[in-house]
Amino acid sequence: MKRRRILALFAAAAVLLAGCADAGAVKHDQQGRKQVTMLLDWTPNTNHSGIYLAQEKGWYRKAGLDVRIIEPGQNSNVLQMLATGKADFAISTEEDLTPAVAQGLPVESVAAILQHNTSSLVALQSSGVRRPRDLATLTYGGFGGQLEKALVQTMVKCDGGNASRIKYVQVGDADYRVGLTKHFYDFVWTFDGWEGLQFNHIDHLKTVSFPFIRYQRCIPDWYTPLIAARSSLIDADPGTVSAFMHATRRGYQAAMAHPDEAAGALLKAAPDLDPRLVRLSAHYLASRYADHAARWGWQDTAVWTRMTAFLRHAGMVEGKVDVRKAFTNRFLGE
Repeated sequence: MKRRRILALFAAAAVLLAGCADAGAVKHDQQGRKQVTMLLDWTPNTNHSGIYLAQEKGWYRKAGLDVRIIEPGQNSNVLQMLATGKADFAISTEEDLTPAVAQGLPVESVAAILQHNTSSLVALQSSGVRRPRDLATLTYGGFGGQLEKALVQTMVKCDGGNASRIKYVQVGDADYRVGLTKHFYDFVWTFDGWEGLQFNHIDHLKTVSFPFIRYQRCIPDWYTPLIAARSSLIDADPGTVSAFMHATRRGYQAAMAHPDEAAGALLKAAPDLDPRLVRLSAHYLASRYADHAARWGWQDTAVWTRMTAFLRHAGMVEGKVDVRKAFTNRFLGE
């Protein structure tokens, strides 16, 4: 239901943009630097470490940019904000950007923050679950999105289970630890580099997890999260996009080589975060931002094509999608 509402908003934004002047290039500050706004997808976390590290090291400033990092408001549509000029770059996901592009929203992915998917379905060991098909008799707790249901059902079917028996509880933005330990539901979808570490290394919960990446015969790998840019900025001022992405790429490559520095930069910007979790996550992600540091950010047509087909099968994409227009590697250098 939530996804359907977002699709409607995308469509409304596309119609609105059709009658608007081009948002175009960015403005300059008093020092002559180009003012750039980076919109996060959530509160600051280690997926954003390369951006905060580039900011702390002064690499944006040296590139002639005055970068402002902002968080979205509650229930904000990040891609709609990006398309309407409220930001120049934004953190998003392939599953959100693909239907947005299909609806005509002028946004484009310019880098994959993580080369591969790092999320899993997780249950407590006490549930007796040993493999995905064991989830078929249990209750899933989550946001209630179409993608969640499609992924859960596909993984269970892939392992020979009867997915029609799964029960679903919509819990929204809840603390999954509470729901699991109080048995409000039996399994959830977590990000291994954040909730997974918190469950196992800080809360010391005994869990069993099924990473999506291990079931690629049924479930596609995909880019989540990614960095998206306004198409109008790409067209009007590709030099600014290139400068921003050069510094950002340098930030993520530094985060891969020096995870403690990346953790420090994030904690300086977001001091309320748990430093133990941030450092654990920084080290976990250091080897996962990219298979090779020189290739950080690069995206593959085959990954976009397969995930688009999965989203279409899940009912999340309508109409024809030219994935070549959904992403570009042109700002990542050689």
